[in-house]
Amino acid sequence: MRQFVLKTRSRCNLACTYCYVYAMADQGWRGQPAAMTAATATRAAQRIAEHAAAHALTRVDLVLHGGEPLLAAPADLAAPVRAVRAALAATAPHTRVTATVQTNGTLLTRGRLTALASAGIRVGVSLDGGLPAHNARRVDHTGRPGFGAAARGLRLLARHPDSYAGVLCVVDLDQDPVETYESLLAFAPPALGLLLPLANWSAPPPGHHPGRTPYADWLLAVFERWWHDGARRTRIRLFEEIIALLLGLPTTTETLGLAPAATAVIETDGSIEQADSLKSAYEGAAATGMALDTHSFDQLLDHPGFAARQLGRDALAPACRGCELVQVCGGGHYPHRYRAGEGFRQPSVYCADLQVLIRHVATALRRAADVPRAADLPRAPDVPRAADVRHRPTAAVRPPAAAS
Repeated sequence: MRQFVLKTRSRCNLACTYCYVYAMADQGWRGQPAAMTAATATRAAQRIAEHAAAHALTRVDLVLHGGEPLLAAPADLAAPVRAVRAALAATAPHTRVTATVQTNGTLLTRGRLTALASAGIRVGVSLDGGLPAHNARRVDHTGRPGFGAAARGLRLLARHPDSYAGVLCVVDLDQDPVETYESLLAFAPPALGLLLPLANWSAPPPGHHPGRTPYADWLLAVFERWWHDGARRTRIRLFEEIIALLLGLPTTTETLGLAPAATAVIETDGSIEQADSLKSAYEGAAATGMALDTHSFDQLLDHPGFAARQLGRDALAPACRGCELVQVCGGGHYPHRYRAGEGFRQPSVYCADLQVLIRHVATALRRAADVPRAADLPRAPDVPRAADVRHRPTAAVRPPAAAS
């Protein structure tokens, strides 16, 4: 385990209509305490330090999550991170901690930002675009839009770049992709995460239709604008991950590639769960029956559901194992593979979209003059195997226009 998601709050001040925590299959949040206690945070810190020491980890990544973690008072925001750092100092002093908080941005204030910055906690914000019309699904519990408050928070955050981790945006086919991208750039994000909606074969995404690739079309419109821009205006993680995988470089994402899962989730009551995106599939999909008081993170590694996500290619559907894109796609994001009654051993519900997206990026890479051995990258529809390209540091992978 290298990433630990601490659910410091199980309630939210918004009621986004597509939220996987509150609006999808798993309603386990109803039985959770509203807030993680100091005692639970301390126990989590002890377990994390125990795991880091046992595996000589050089770094652990902490994510404060929810619900909405900024519902905490400013003085309490950084307490879980400080507890982890104190436990590591005593047990695994060579382990470095990185920490972020993922928020809807509506509660960002100078006081909260100061408290987070003083503890070295960076801030990521979820937003569906930089215009009010893009965020119609992000409303509070009375139906009032949350965009105005989120925009104020983001403008404040943009004035503190050292604290700014980036923006996560769920793809919305109803919105123009380039307009969405350009509008988000107005908030000066250092990175954008473009997320496919959490969906599966039993609950398909909006616009899903055999033979069509609307999500690839949306993403490729953004890719073309980003790739051919005259300056690097932001990083887009999805595109950079595909580029790295095409070049045979390692990535840490669980949404693409064949790297083993490395994230543990700690709920407000101290229960230990798998990635909570699984909650989009069915009730209890992320549950393990484990808790901080009775189980270690090594025991989580042995849980059947978690072990299935450590198997790489062997865990995939036959069609995926034989696909030429498997090293890059990795079968797609695990929750996207689910079909009721059959489990997760299916191709992603976004399989066709991912194929079009990856092949297009491969073609762009092949044409990029500043990528060594570019001529060796096969033309679409073929995609390189890891052995077909030389390894190169990730920092050197950039759109051709940025080379100047």
